[in-house]
Amino acid sequence: MKSSFDHFGFLAPHYDRIFAANKKARIWSLFEIPSDALILDAGGGTGRISQAFQQGTNKVIITDQSFSMIEEAKKKAGLLPNCAVTESLPFTDSLFDAIIMVDALHHVADPRRSTAELWRVLKPGGRIVIEEPNIDRFGVKLLALAEKLVLMRSHFISPKNLTELFSSFPAYCRVERDGAMAWIIIDKAK
Repeated sequence: MKSSFDHFGFLAPHYDRIFAANKKARIWSLFEIPSDALILDAGGGTGRISQAFQQGTNKVIITDQSFSMIEEAKKKAGLLPNCAVTESLPFTDSLFDAIIMVDALHHVADPRRSTAELWRVLKPGGRIVIEEPNIDRFGVKLLALAEKLVLMRSHFISPKNLTELFSSFPAYCRVERDGAMAWIIIDKAK
C-alpha cells in the first residue's frame, strides 16, 4: 500500500530544527576534497549537511526528489539545489569530484539504479560516502518498523548489502560503523 501523504513535504519547513546536522565533522573526515571540488549531495534535502562542504571554492549541488525540501535548500546561500530523483540524475558522466548521500538511500525507489547513477556521475579518482542507519542494530530495526507504520517508502539495507550494490563496478568499498550509523565509502579508480 502506497501512501499519498507527502512526508518530506510536511517535514521540510521544520527539518533543520528537528534533525540537527551534528554529523558534519564525521562525514567531512571521510573525504580529502580539493578546495575547488564539485560535490553532489544526493538526496540532500534542505542542504543541512551540504553547508559543511562549502569550503574554499567548492560548489555543492543538492538533488532531492522533494520539491519542498529543495525550496528550503534554496534559502541557504551558496548551495545549488536541483529537484531530481537519484535513479535518473540530470548530469553528464564523470562530473563530480565527490558525492555524499546522508540518510537517504533507504528512501529511494530503486537503490540499485541510484547507486549506478552515483557511480556514473563520479569522476575517476572520486569518492562516494553513503551514510545510512545500520539495520543490523536493534534500534534501527525499530526505526525501520516505525517508518513502515507511517507508510514511508523506506527499505533499509545492511552495510554489507550496500557494498554489494557496487560489486559490478571497479570500486574499492569499505564500511565504517559507529553505533547505529554506518558509512559506506566507495572509491573510483583513476
